[in-house]
Amino acid sequence: RLPQHPTCPNGGAAASAPGPSAPPAFASLFPPGLHAIYGECRRLYPDQPNPLQVTAIVKYWLGGPDPLDYVSMYRERGAPSWNLPRACHFRHFGSRDSVRTTTLHHWFTGTDGPSGFGFELTFRLKRETGESAPPTWPAELMQGLARYVFQSENTFCSGDHVSWHSPLDNSESRIQHMLLTEDPQMQPVQTPFGVVTFLQIVGVCTEELHAAQQWNGQGILELLRTVPIAGGPWLITDMRRGETIFEIDPHLQQERVDKGIETDGSNLSGVSAKCAWDDLSRPPEDDEDSRSICIGTQPRRLSGKDTEQIRETLRRGLEINSKPVLPPINPQRQNGLTHDRAPSRKDSLESDSSTAIIPHELIRTRQLESVHLKFNQESGALIPLCLRGRLLHGRHFTYKSITGDMAITFVSTGVEGAFATEEHPYAAHGPWLQILLTEEFVEKMLEDLEDLTSPEEFKLPKEYSWPEKKLKVSILPDVVFDSPLH
Repeated sequence: RLPQHPTCPNGGAAASAPGPSAPPAFASLFPPGLHAIYGECRRLYPDQPNPLQVTAIVKYWLGGPDPLDYVSMYRERGAPSWNLPRACHFRHFGSRDSVRTTTLHHWFTGTDGPSGFGFELTFRLKRETGESAPPTWPAELMQGLARYVFQSENTFCSGDHVSWHSPLDNSESRIQHMLLTEDPQMQPVQTPFGVVTFLQIVGVCTEELHAAQQWNGQGILELLRTVPIAGGPWLITDMRRGETIFEIDPHLQQERVDKGIETDGSNLSGVSAKCAWDDLSRPPEDDEDSRSICIGTQPRRLSGKDTEQIRETLRRGLEINSKPVLPPINPQRQNGLTHDRAPSRKDSLESDSSTAIIPHELIRTRQLESVHLKFNQESGALIPLCLRGRLLHGRHFTYKSITGDMAITFVSTGVEGAFATEEHPYAAHGPWLQILLTEEFVEKMLEDLEDLTSPEEFKLPKEYSWPEKKLKVSILPDVVFDSPLH
């Protein structure tokens, strides 16, 4: 995190955020939450009270497709003494306050917790020579990320990565993925609804994304800060950048990334993925038998508590020094505090919520004799990372399906709180499967799955089997997961 400066490079002394003493005319224009956020923008850009904006024509809370009400675009004039080049600073304003007054008024977490999803997105883009107006594609990029958050209810944290698989500006650029980090200038703000932090989008190349997956996002962000043309201290995205940081400085891969992986392992604790699993112990008795989580059938839904536990697991994975402990299925009080997260919007809004379909306390944890795991090619390519970067370091890794409400968690023998054990290594709690792998078996799997590190060299479908362990893994084409009739 860069140190905060008492002055602003965009025009004189930094203005203080408007507080209770702000002019009544200003205070009355905005809901309380937006008032605090606008104050932070005015602190950084006191000379730009009316920035250019891209606005959603039909607001999301009125049935429109875009979750963000509007995206504001500020000019960074540059400050050579701060190594701050000319750039465009984009930041979004969500529909938090306007929605909260209607359908989500009960989704209030208190002033000590996060406000809504708890973050706003920002993006710094290098300005091209002769450019008179900022491009609008970053606004659509932000809308795409917001749709993912609203639809999946997965939030973003500093250090997260986003696999985009396409140039961010739809050009021929090598910048095709994103990392997220704290905005180096914008301070978290306290609103009447809770705290809002600002997460900056940083465009990266495919090789940099893979390094972040294998090691950790924060480590790669620190490397990007040391290379001015790859982002520099302000992590400004340059869509014309034609080289990765490892091509610019070949020593970074071996001396920093490879050593970091060997020492730290990976802090990527899970991904949203195209995946599924089947219980091969015996054929399911009927379509309602939850022992089979099959592609092409309607899977049972994860209970609300299981979903929150998986989210907590993924969140904790971003903490490099966190202990390899899965949160308990039933919340327990620790140090006098109940570590429950805020209720999700889905639990609050859907009458057919998961807890209504399957009461959590009625789901029995089942020990399975044999399982079949199914992944698409992108998800399968992460299995070696799961094994080498996580399990061999005594940690866990979760695949959470994006096409069906189910999950697969791999755990090592050093993980506490898992319901899979060495005696019963395959165990399921509803549609959540846990697989415990010993270090010896992990080493064996890494040998057998070596070709997954070069997925372009094999044809799909691809199957791996360990009969003595009663485990089978299939790598399947995307269409298998996309077609509900398969």
